[in-house]
Amino acid sequence: MNTSQPILPGQTIGIYGGGQLGRMLAMVGRRCGYRIHVLSYESDSPASFFADQVTVAPDGDEKAFRTFAESIDVLTFEFENVSSQSVQWVPEHVPIRPGANVFWTTQDRIREKTFLKNLGLPIPSFAVVNRFEDLQNAIESVGMPSVLKCSSGGYDGKGQFLVKSIDQLDEAWHAVGARPSTLEAFVDLECEVSAIVARDVFGTRAIYGPIQNRHANHILDLSFCPAKVSSEIALKACSIAGQLSAEFDLVGLLCVELFVTRGGEVLVNEIAPRTHNSGHLTIEGFATSQFEQQLRAVCGLPLGSTEQVRPSAMVNLLGDLWIPTEPDWKQQFHFPETYLHLYDKPVPRIGRKMGHLTSCAASVDEAIEKALAARHQMAPNTRSGNLEN
Repeated sequence: MNTSQPILPGQTIGIYGGGQLGRMLAMVGRRCGYRIHVLSYESDSPASFFADQVTVAPDGDEKAFRTFAESIDVLTFEFENVSSQSVQWVPEHVPIRPGANVFWTTQDRIREKTFLKNLGLPIPSFAVVNRFEDLQNAIESVGMPSVLKCSSGGYDGKGQFLVKSIDQLDEAWHAVGARPSTLEAFVDLECEVSAIVARDVFGTRAIYGPIQNRHANHILDLSFCPAKVSSEIALKACSIAGQLSAEFDLVGLLCVELFVTRGGEVLVNEIAPRTHNSGHLTIEGFATSQFEQQLRAVCGLPLGSTEQVRPSAMVNLLGDLWIPTEPDWKQQFHFPETYLHLYDKPVPRIGRKMGHLTSCAASVDEAIEKALAARHQMAPNTRSGNLEN
């Protein structure tokens, strides 16, 4: 396969996954003249509304996946829980970007932590817990407080338990589903940041960030850029992201989530080989959005500029905002340089990401204030959790 041959407008991009990340990539692809074929588990997935063709099939459906793969010119992804078996059914002439090796590492926390440790990158102290009997030794090694995290399948705080006492071990083990996990030292946080790196087929890199993130009830609530960190910390975060993209021989996007400790350390928390929730502010805030950057990278095109046009902030719109009534959308339009994105998900649920708002302003503090105020005006009666970090 000639990996340097670009995929050009008129050809077909295959997107594995039909969620909001696939939707926003499909929107960019359609704007740029590409055909979009989405493989999704649902017929009414957010990405399907911007696709030329949708294949609905469960994971492991060989016939459906082969038919899908034979119709596309490049395959990319909107989530990391990719079946290695499915990827093996892709014809040899179709580039897979990023490669299966990246997913094999990042979809399992034990493999990911071990990979990071072997590279010598700074990470919180951790121990592998394969069975309940390992937990006592892990506590003695890592100490308390510590966080037990299931090795696969956990997200937005699910599959995690904060261990503060030895009496909580049985409760913690059942909270993660009594399955292989990592026990990680609790970090005294100053803040959390993410750095998003794009890397093309020639090894050229372009990095966004760092972007500062705040959570509520373990779900990302607010992101803003520039981050309120020193230039030294910003450089460390971006350097780690760049190093990881090279180690993976990445073609596509990689988001690196990092902890900044009160002592000024920068520690890798998680990595995701895709666009990221915190990067949504790049749509209006940067010269090239993370989604166009993904398209450029996987299609073998030159990367776009990551220059920040305006300080910007993003707030998530969760299903909570629909309770007791749907938000008053017109209120958002009273805030200049504030942009509404809805994902066309049919059923709002507590904690479900239904959309986001982005605000741009002369300063990052003003952008944050506008984004939070616009959301509050749309749904003033909604209870919101306290922001973490």
